[in-house]
Amino acid sequence: MTEQRTEQTTDRAPRADSEENRRQIQYWRLLARLFDHEEQPALESGSLAVVEDLGLPPALLDPGASIDSIVQRHPELAHEFDGLMAPEPDGADADADADAGARDRAAEVRRAALVSKVLLNVFASGSGTVTAGQLARWQSDAGWLERALGCRPGELRGGRAGGGAGAGSLLIPGFGPELGAIEADLVKRMHLREVLADPKLAAQLTPSMSLIEQLLRDKNNLSGVALANAKSLIRRFVDDVAEVLRTQVEKATAGDLDRSVPPKRVFRNLDLDRTIWKNLTNWSPEEERLYVDRLYYRHTARKTMPQRLIVVVDQSGSMVDSMVNCTILASIFAGLPKVDVHLIAYDTQALDLTPWVHDPFETLLRTKLGGGNDGPVAMAMARPKITEPRNTVMVWISDFYEFDRSQPLFEGIEAVHRSGVKFIPVGSVTSSGRQEVNPWFRERFKTLGTPVLSGHIRKLVHELKTFLA
Repeated sequence: MTEQRTEQTTDRAPRADSEENRRQIQYWRLLARLFDHEEQPALESGSLAVVEDLGLPPALLDPGASIDSIVQRHPELAHEFDGLMAPEPDGADADADADAGARDRAAEVRRAALVSKVLLNVFASGSGTVTAGQLARWQSDAGWLERALGCRPGELRGGRAGGGAGAGSLLIPGFGPELGAIEADLVKRMHLREVLADPKLAAQLTPSMSLIEQLLRDKNNLSGVALANAKSLIRRFVDDVAEVLRTQVEKATAGDLDRSVPPKRVFRNLDLDRTIWKNLTNWSPEEERLYVDRLYYRHTARKTMPQRLIVVVDQSGSMVDSMVNCTILASIFAGLPKVDVHLIAYDTQALDLTPWVHDPFETLLRTKLGGGNDGPVAMAMARPKITEPRNTVMVWISDFYEFDRSQPLFEGIEAVHRSGVKFIPVGSVTSSGRQEVNPWFRERFKTLGTPVLSGHIRKLVHELKTFLA
């Protein structure tokens, strides 16, 4: 028995080494492709042999083949890409037997081939002019990468999904901004005006935060068909994000019950458990019957009162995603009963966007991205809107890198806060939760008792809904 076990172990060791070598070939090819556009013949032929031996399509090694096209021809691979790079679930059996370990090593070789394809398609983005088709293909491949990381397509890039951070964003911190930067570079390399002027090419574009930023920056230079296509893309993006944010607002905490309001005496509010408990003294053992002399009902009314929400958004170049997200978010809160929403955007000048707050599309068309930061100008416009401090919340979204006027802005914020206004400073509002804040302001906000809110939009939704409900 001992000899047989030793023999099996000896046979298995070379096989393990072979699987490890095959896996390394895939990853060496990945690194070579990422850092050098020249083909390495030995790595290419070695990788092809491994892929064919695994029964995978050779198209995995073709830089011009999108993952969509591969999955279309080989639909059985779709489920392998989903969660491909997500963390292993807790509780995995670390004491698997040797045969299971061997199978895992073989699976790792297959996984290496699929991971290499996803990463190369997304990160080896090339150089030179980009066509609308190439951008669309990259966006699709980036969506597959997000799915491989356990996220929804668009989630890490701060795009349409706008939802919660998935497993992938926890696996690789800062991954989302990197994807966003690549996409922004591709958009800049595309002759966007010419693409927008051609309806067929424009139809290939998928709205994303990077594309919307470019459209908003260039909107004054567009006209005719190009402008119409640009507006169509912006509206599609706004509608997609609004749908997600509206769901988050609906799910957020909705304020405490108001027990000063008597409950409505209707059947759906009947508190059956409490009614039985309170009437137990009326139980008749002889008749085995409970006599109820009083019904109890649940309180459903929640504390509500007219509230004023003042949203001040820095529209300088570094805050574009926050500008878009908060414009849409403000419009959603403006649709809630008894909430009076005001929206101000600023760079070196302030712009009152309140008349268009119910229509984020029209609001965004009136923004002017770029420029510096002059917070006191925005504060001068915002303070007259405060009529009842205790009934007012002011959300200020900025990285707070001011143009030599930090002290005056903070003094204005401090005065607003001490008047009774609930002041919420937010570093940025993105889907990925990334934020950057001037350390000088961050420390003073902490001392003031109003620490900078986490950059994730879900938390801002929760804060606002709790205060305004």
